[in-house]
Amino acid sequence: MRIDIVSLFPDFFASPLSTSLIGKAIAKEIVEIHFANPRDFALDKHHRVDDEPFGGGVGMLMKPEPIFAAVESLPNLNRREIILFSPQGEPMKQDLFKQLALLDQLVLVCGSYEGVDERVGEHLVTKQVSLGDFVLTSGEIPALALINGVVRLLPGTVGKTESLQSESFESGLLEFPQYTRPQIFRDWRVPEVLLSGNHGAISEWRYQQQLQRTRDRRPDLLE
Repeated sequence: MRIDIVSLFPDFFASPLSTSLIGKAIAKEIVEIHFANPRDFALDKHHRVDDEPFGGGVGMLMKPEPIFAAVESLPNLNRREIILFSPQGEPMKQDLFKQLALLDQLVLVCGSYEGVDERVGEHLVTKQVSLGDFVLTSGEIPALALINGVVRLLPGTVGKTESLQSESFESGLLEFPQYTRPQIFRDWRVPEVLLSGNHGAISEWRYQQQLQRTRDRRPDLLE
């Protein structure tokens, strides 16, 4: 997969993309990540990428020309989405990550300031995505979350693919509780069923825990 990040702050991604599973996926060429800075495509000598909104208002908006030019400079692979991060977009969910993981290319447009010119959303991007019902300082933060969620699903990123199948949201339920050594920590014991060696009983216990945990914490998933 190829991921192109359109961002005024490419340095923001340096450490997160060089560590852990994502860094390993890049090193193994499971995913390649490129950057396009709209400032490099600004039309004036000062490389200005923002301006005041028509009609008045507080703050500055990112201009459309540099964003369009940055995206249009990129290669266009067969299956791709051009994504703008916006509080008004589709919420990030596991099903969205699964869909995006099947594509050849993701172009991630990170807005800043008060937002971007509406024509970017209307005529350039193919999807708008939100990290949640709140406002952040820029699109780089949700971009990192989306990259993490998608890349970990690509074949070869996670060593044991079975571990992906029992996670929260994979079956519409939250994940069951898990424990490791020591068996007793500060008088808190690991549930006996997990020490029994009875795999049928363990599977049933885990399923019942998933149901109960989902009822308690995310009843909306059961609806």
